Amino acid sequence: MLSDTETPLHELCARREVVHYQRRGVTTDGAMLLPCETPVALVYNGIAHTVMMCSPTELEDFAIGFSLSEGIIDSLQDVHDIEQVASCQGIEVHVTLANRCVHRLKEKRRTLTGRTGCGICGSESLDQVVRTLPRLPDSQRLEVTLIDKVLETLRPLQLLGQSTGATHAAVHLDGAGNILAIREDVGRHIALDKLVGHLCRSGRRDGAILVTSRASFEMVQKCASAGIEILLAISAATELAVERAEQTGLTLVGFCRPGRAEIYSGRQRISLG
Repeated sequence: MLSDTETPLHELCARREVVHYQRRGVTTDGAMLLPCETPVALVYNGIAHTVMMCSPTELEDFAIGFSLSEGIIDSLQDVHDIEQVASCQGIEVHVTLANRCVHRLKEKRRTLTGRTGCGICGSESLDQVVRTLPRLPDSQRLEVTLIDKVLETLRPLQLLGQSTGATHAAVHLDGAGNILAIREDVGRHIALDKLVGHLCRSGRRDGAILVTSRASFEMVQKCASAGIEILLAISAATELAVERAEQTGLTLVGFCRPGRAEIYSGRQRISLG
């Protein structure tokens, strides 16, 4: 299952008139598709927690993935119900949690202002950012040559990205390099949260995740929180991302381009033969 969204592509984009300029002085009037960016409020047991700017699709996956990667829940069993409510300004996603998770949420005392970003910037202490996570198992393997296969397959699947050129994707692939699921969003962290939510709902932890962005600390922590052992990124990794990957035992690979890959950590999971 690549994507279970039922939202038509035209509802995720807006057409706007622009002036096209090309070298040689060619100028024409025309239109472009721009990705919609919608305020999405996550409300837990009646408590407004945060507002994030998202592509308005697969929001249940986003709510579950965000909750898991932020340490609000431990598993899907902690979520009793999810309901989406349209408002005049955006969309509210009401999540009903187990009582112990509500208590944990209140202790976080978060005051985040939503933006196309990570959801970490509003944390009140470093302890809330760098959480203690169990070390990942060592059960997955991936041949480095399969990365080329994934990259060739990926572009036609990025429907929103191809239409607008302004979104990121996160994809789940199996050990044979087959893309099993894709999530797109205007925010790279949101795309990953949506994919993590999908994997949480499906119960899968195998294979690897590839993101069409750099590999930041937050991306590593989100994957480790979900039990994913291999993270591939099209761009570079940050120093803190590599440090966090080493701490959690995650395999981190950056600069995934045709015929190229930089393995930062967890080299035993990547076959070079």
